[in-house]
Amino acid sequence: MDRDRVEGKVKDIAGRVQRQAGEWTGDEETQINGAGKQAEGKVQNIAGKAKDALRRPRTTDEESEREQGELEEERESEPRRRRA
Repeated sequence: MDRDRVEGKVKDIAGRVQRQAGEWTGDEETQINGAGKQAEGKVQNIAGKAKDALRRPRTTDEESEREQGELEEERESEPRRRRA
């Protein structure tokens, strides 16, 4: 797991706590700072995930399984149509 993923998650959680504390106390500046830290953590986490994905090359079998899983998820998420 990439270090950015861990640090990003920590910032995300710290930002959530800070934002929530600002909401409870009515301090808008704390809310804004917390939301900013939370967003920064999410971006850092995504960057870490991308680095992890680039480090690990996929084999054709893994790609096929992933694509098959995505197709099944799409089918499951589509609304079912009634037959007349």
